[in-house]
Amino acid sequence: QVQLVESGGGLVQPGGSLTLSCAASVNIFSLYNMGWYRQAPGKQRELVAVIISTVSRNYADSVKGRFTISKDNAKNTVYLQMNSLKPDDTAVYYCATKTSIFGATYWGQGTQVTVSS
Repeated sequence: QVQLVESGGGLVQPGGSLTLSCAASVNIFSLYNMGWYRQAPGKQRELVAVIISTVSRNYADSVKGRFTISKDNAKNTVYLQMNSLKPDDTAVYYCATKTSIFGATYWGQGTQVTVSS
């Protein structure tokens, strides 16, 4: 069982920045992947960014060049640095992880990000 707790969401103006954090209850070095997803009202949940194993990072086309995913193994925390935010980035952001390639997916409770002037 893995527990994930997100923080860092809030209200930001277009063009602004936010950093989301996701603290895990286990040693994240052993996890298969850790990622961020988001779900806007009336839309399906979508992948934003993911770290697979220790080196591979993938991003949604809509956030490439603006968002950066990183992790701190010592703190068992993964981060999502979000720059040049747009109103379309408004959503609930969820942290998720798989313990192995065929293992279960664990989700955090989500944190709201609102981009508005």
